[in-house]
Amino acid sequence: MRNLLIFLLAGWVFCFNAHAEPPNPDNLQLASVSAKVASVNDGSALYEKRADWVVPIASVTKLMTAMVVLDSGADLNERLEVTKRHFPAAANAYSRIRPGSRAKRKDLLHIAVMSSENYAAYLLAWHHPQGYDAFIQAMNDKAQALGMENTQFVDSSGLSIENVSSADDLVTMLTAAYGYEEIRNASTSAKHDVWFTHPGYSLYYANTNPLVRSSRWDVLLSKTGYLSEAGRCLVMVANVQNKPTAFVFLDSFGKRTPLGDAGRTRRWLSGTASGRIAGAAAQYEKDKAQKLSVVQIAQD
Repeated sequence: MRNLLIFLLAGWVFCFNAHAEPPNPDNLQLASVSAKVASVNDGSALYEKRADWVVPIASVTKLMTAMVVLDSGADLNERLEVTKRHFPAAANAYSRIRPGSRAKRKDLLHIAVMSSENYAAYLLAWHHPQGYDAFIQAMNDKAQALGMENTQFVDSSGLSIENVSSADDLVTMLTAAYGYEEIRNASTSAKHDVWFTHPGYSLYYANTNPLVRSSRWDVLLSKTGYLSEAGRCLVMVANVQNKPTAFVFLDSFGKRTPLGDAGRTRRWLSGTASGRIAGAAAQYEKDKAQKLSVVQIAQD
């Protein structure tokens, strides 16, 4: 009888927790200017902070780039020539890839999403079966098809500040990207070596999100981004209490700030104290939010 009572009590606790309300959002303080946390399973929002603001998204763009490549049905084993860009490269578009060499489409996709290789993302668009312009159009068409009404793409790398979206829309994009096994695997691998031909050489790449290498995290999909106008960005899907959860953190100060926001959010979801924000990061968030509020009013 005692064992039966324990079993029934455990079942009651499980059912109660399964239907429990998310923690109080007032107890979570984040350094990112804009953010959203949501359940991947049902799309329900767990936390929102200026989630409707339209802002530059930098290399978060590359998740849409990867989806369009995979949707095209192009041969992933085809070796693509490293051609020169047909427009001037951005100041921060440095790449170790040698013009004239060749790499497999699947390797370029891998390092674009894992290591945020800008040249690789450009080459994926350039070698689209219908051409570069059609690739960019396909990015925007897919965004519209997904219901991402506040999103626009003008390049495949995210180097343009005209690539914009909102945290609301990016949760939608994350959920869609989560459905692609190739993107999940590439974005969460710790490293990747690419063998180029004509001439033959190899390049080593590492993941830009250190959380994929952390034993404390179970990251299922990941993408980072940075431009001075966009700040530090991080979007990812991670298991939290055995539930795939979408995290979107846009425009924060310093490389480690979005990682800190991720940790604070996970602790908050687990019912523990989320933790404090560093003074410099908090001041950045306050100043940037004041500046961007004017832009958002103008857009409305």
